[in-house]
Amino acid sequence: MKNYPPEFKADAVALYESRPDATIRSVAADLGISPETLRNWVRAAGASRPRGRRTQEPAQPPVPLEAENAAAEEGP
Repeated sequence: MKNYPPEFKADAVALYESRPDATIRSVAADLGISPETLRNWVRAAGASRPRGRRTQEPAQPPVPLEAENAAAEEGP
């Protein structure tokens, strides 16, 4: 097992976090290290990325219910 400097480990984890579409395997290949090594560094650093697909369009504001609209129109 190689001993990598702490700066390299931190930079590798930061690179993985900055590339949301990349996999651990692809980032590890770019860095010339094994995917298991990078996975261990990511876990040790507590780094995480959101899972699932990201939407490109902003979330729409909630639509008020008809009952809430009717109550608002009647007043207090």
